[in-house]
Amino acid sequence: MAQNLTKAQRSILKRAATALDVFINCPFDAEYKAIFNAIVYTVVRSGYRARCALETDDAAENRFGKIIKIISECRYGVHDISRTEVSGNPPLPRFNMPLELGLWFGAHHLGRDDQAGKKCIVFDREQYRYLRFISDISGQDIHSHDGDIPKLISELSAWLRHLPGGVHAGGGQAILGEYETFRSLLPVLSGQKNMAPDELLFADFNLMITEYVASLTEETPAPVDPVVAVA
Repeated sequence: MAQNLTKAQRSILKRAATALDVFINCPFDAEYKAIFNAIVYTVVRSGYRARCALETDDAAENRFGKIIKIISECRYGVHDISRTEVSGNPPLPRFNMPLELGLWFGAHHLGRDDQAGKKCIVFDREQYRYLRFISDISGQDIHSHDGDIPKLISELSAWLRHLPGGVHAGGGQAILGEYETFRSLLPVLSGQKNMAPDELLFADFNLMITEYVASLTEETPAPVDPVVAVA
């Protein structure tokens, strides 16, 4: 169908997709998963579409190229640079998240006109800790979450609430309460899809949140899958 669209129609569809897309740049390990899941829920509950490098599993696609593509398609971004501690032998820092933040800033400042409207929120464990390892972004309004999910949901939902295009889903406490209910229902919701909670991929989890939020709001949920055919 996409091949039959005019150039103007393609442009409209692409804007419709990207206007609500939020790129999530954060660790994907087990230790961080609880925070990641809370970010995804807050993004979707606020009327936006969560995007990240986990959304596709294509061995033929270069990971760096995939990240650049997703960044180019997203108007908003959530970046967590709290996990830069050293590990391994020899001990080296983890710089994937600062790298992707740099790609975001590069797209915003050096990209095409449609990239100029990018906005993002940056989290760290402590508000000024980033100055010790990425001081070139000094002057940015960095938010601290202290590894605390209620605090993160409060900060993130407040930021999303004041962006154009989303929905007013209430304050952080209200969203936190909904999220805790969703988590308690996750085994049942997963079972309805013949899966266990620990089998859920990002796409499964994202869709499950979208369906749950739709049941709360009785509104049409934000689309889950990116409109890749109109790029």
